[in-house]
Amino acid sequence: MIDLHPTEREHLLDMPSLNHALVQARLVRLIDESRFVPLTELSLDLAFHAHKMTESLLNSLGPSRELKPDICLYDAHDTNIDIIDVGESDDLMRVAKEPLLAIEILSPSQGTRDIFVKFRAYFAMGVKSCWLVDPAMKMIDVFSTATDSNIYDMSDEQVIDKNLNIQLPMLKIFGKRILVG
Repeated sequence: MIDLHPTEREHLLDMPSLNHALVQARLVRLIDESRFVPLTELSLDLAFHAHKMTESLLNSLGPSRELKPDICLYDAHDTNIDIIDVGESDDLMRVAKEPLLAIEILSPSQGTRDIFVKFRAYFAMGVKSCWLVDPAMKMIDVFSTATDSNIYDMSDEQVIDKNLNIQLPMLKIFGKRILVG
């Protein structure tokens, strides 16, 4: 049997599902692109931020020390977050600049332990908010710090992120599609 670090095991178990993919796509569509640039599956360069984290936290992230939120948001006015003309420069495999928001969407086989480790790392990097999205429970836990959060579910009209002044309708995130014609 191969001995894997917990985060490597988690990566193998983190198999996105249909609900995961639908919720991810809906969240990206709902983001106000005049204020934010939503990016999916972007690798964040932890080496740039390692000095802000404890050795214990770095070890908890595993040997790859890679952070790749399902969705991250950057300021729409940040000129460093734009299409790279490959004639002028190489595309970036990892981005050093921390996002404003990191969103993690639970998959059916995924647990929350490693996500909370990632949230601690995101906040140490300087991320302003983190969201834990659970498609199965149709809820979003909005973290304003690593230990302070508000939970929103289908009894709430909107998910509200006070740190970033974001309000999104819960029904448009988790509701059934209405097919016409």
